[in-house]
Order: sequence, then structure tokens, then C-alpha cells
Amino acid sequence: MEELIVQGEISSKILTLRGQQVMLDRDLAELYGVQTKRLNEQVKRNLARFPRDFMFQLDEKEKDELVAKCDHLDSLKHSTVNPYVFTEQGIYMLASVLKSDKQYKELRKALDELVESSKLVDEKVMGFLK
Repeated sequence: MEELIVQGEISSKILTLRGQQVMLDRDLAELYGVQTKRLNEQVKRNLARFPRDFMFQLDEKEKDELVAKCDHLDSLKHSTVNPYVFTEQGIYMLASVLKSDKQYKELRKALDELVESSKLVDEKVMGFLK
């Protein structure tokens, strides 16, 4: 049976870092049922497809801020590896390096919510500028 993804579950994992909307590697891995380590291995095998504007690794300060602000990320506190985050373009590129249909479908859901979230932010900014 397919796992049910509750509406809004994905959008709650969209973060704004360095002025960009992104998703953590661990949240994307969880979304389509692979280990974070395996997702990052696929990325490293295809590193030329992931320039800085598609993904970046958080620095220690950013990681600490995330842990302080997001209770569900508490397990990152003791991690020796700083997580990677993926922009909208990076998530699209992930789709090209992943193999299964389920992974692709879940990735599409994440992208759709990321795009919708971006539109809402743009609307709010435009509202303030008027």
C-alpha cells in the first residue's frame, strides 16, 4: 500500500536559508524512503549536476540555529556532519539521479509544494511593497 502523505507535511519541511527556500537532505530522503547517506551518495556520484545554486552544505552556525528553532531536527545536534540542503533546481536534479517511480512521485509532490510556497512568499513581498 502506498504511504499517505498528508497535505502540508511537505511544506512544513521547507526552510528559508541564505535567502532561498530549501529542503534538508534528510527530509527529502525520508520523503521517498531512502537513507540520507544513500541520497548523498547519489549526489556525490553526480556532483557535476549539483552546482552551488542547486545545493549547499550548512555551516556549523546554520546547523545550530536550525536545531534551536526546529524541534524535529534535534537529532542534528550531535551529528558530526553538517546537512546539505537543496533548492528547487536541486530537487529537480535529484529527480534525474533517482531511479524508482515512487521516489520520483514523492519528489514531484515536494517540488509542487516548494513552488506554491515560493508563490505565497512572492505575494506577501509584493503586498508589502505596495
